[in-house]
Amino acid sequence: MILLQSHSRFLLQTLLNRVQNLEKAVELDYHWVEFDDVRYHILVSMKNPNVLLLSVSLPIPPPEAVFIGGLPFGAIEALKAAYGVVVQILDPPRDGFNLTLKLNFGKLPLDEEHRHALLVKIASVREVVLGAPLRVVLKHLSSRTVIPGIDGLLALVHRSKESFFLVPQPDKVTVVFPMRFKDSIDIAFATSFLQEFVEARHTAGLNNAPPCLWSPNPPLELKEAPAEALSANAGFVSFVIFPRHVEGKKLDRTVWNLSTFHAYVSYHVKCSEGFMHTRMRRRVESMIQERRFFHNQINLVRVHSFAVHLVISYHVATC
Repeated sequence: MILLQSHSRFLLQTLLNRVQNLEKAVELDYHWVEFDDVRYHILVSMKNPNVLLLSVSLPIPPPEAVFIGGLPFGAIEALKAAYGVVVQILDPPRDGFNLTLKLNFGKLPLDEEHRHALLVKIASVREVVLGAPLRVVLKHLSSRTVIPGIDGLLALVHRSKESFFLVPQPDKVTVVFPMRFKDSIDIAFATSFLQEFVEARHTAGLNNAPPCLWSPNPPLELKEAPAEALSANAGFVSFVIFPRHVEGKKLDRTVWNLSTFHAYVSYHVKCSEGFMHTRMRRRVESMIQERRFFHNQINLVRVHSFAVHLVISYHVATC
């Protein structure tokens, strides 16, 4: 199984190329989409080659999710903490985007290792922004507290117009994902994959992993959720996160793995589907080869029988 990287590889490569060629005045205007829900735009002008504008469009939040000023709660604070003076948050952002960052290459650290680490963090802007609310909740869990004013169910943007849910408590946080897929084949693969995923949790080497459950029906934790948010055709996956899962550097990994869980499942569903198609093609090719072989054998038998018939006929005629 693969664990997705937290940074955008294309964004990181673009930033590294720009840093290595600052003396060359070039114009950049790139658009691309990742994870089917986050759209990026990079803009660099010839007049000011040391400045890069990075705009990000986030998934459309469902009604139950909390967005403040077009961003998940805690996102502005997370951006400032992650990037410091190197990045400026433009208000308002460029048209059609939730966020626009102004990156000044002249303010990057001189130390190469620190500079690269900061560029990787900038390339992880999706995690910083969309993972901000989850990070706030899990930070409180590490200190065994709950965010003031948060009582009961908390909905976070998952994909476009879809939520996943948190139930924060001082000693644990329950995370519930309603799993939805459009294609009937994907639904079948996803349901099977998720059941196997939950069973794998009982393996001896995974005793310290978060407890995981799958159910075809909404768990009791979602009794307060709106009905339209519970239409999951591949069931519901629940994780229980304890303070030991967010200690130290584990926090970043836990935030990213939970934030991209649906993408993780979708990736393996598509891989499984591709593997099945490959096996089916190989099986068909094998059957075709076998058919050709037997067809050739039948033709050889017919030719041999015809030759024998001619020989017999010849001998009969000459007797």
